[in-house]
Amino acid sequence: MVVWEDGAMKKSDYRKFIIKSVQGVDDFASMREVITRRYKRLRDDQKPLPSLILVDGGLGQLHSAAAALESLEIINQPLASIAKREEIIYVYGQENDPVVLDHHNPVLHLVQMIRDEAHRFAITFHRKRRQMRDRSTELLDIPGVGSNTTRRLLEHFGSLQAVKQANAAALAAVVTKSQAEAILAHFKNA
Repeated sequence: MVVWEDGAMKKSDYRKFIIKSVQGVDDFASMREVITRRYKRLRDDQKPLPSLILVDGGLGQLHSAAAALESLEIINQPLASIAKREEIIYVYGQENDPVVLDHHNPVLHLVQMIRDEAHRFAITFHRKRRQMRDRSTELLDIPGVGSNTTRRLLEHFGSLQAVKQANAAALAAVVTKSQAEAILAHFKNA
């Protein structure tokens, strides 16, 4: 989730969401979960709602977001979506009359910029999560090294390669002596 406020991106308000309740790939259910979590929190904390919620996608994503807001009893919230390929803007409640802006229109450029920033932010987050997951698998194969230890090692050393090159003293600064010995033995035998 990204935020645009007062003519600029407001990175301090960006939020990352890990989908918790949806099994498999279900874009509509994921949209409902994220919208529900975000706006339930704003409502519970009595914080102001945005002047417009813009979702990435077409009518399906728009209706999923609207259903989430309705379940929270948030009504009269301006809501729109932008469909990527066609660059059509759907406004909730006016879906039969989509907004099709000229490709040179500055409003379209603004909406595209916000959408593209959301894509960039999400892709960077997902790549980092996938990279951490992929880097950690070999460490998890070492007896006595669990997920917390793996996370500490990767945060401290920055990469699996740096962990492999670390000596006993460097490893012992992060993990127990027996874990350090197990790590050294694992990579020596590999």
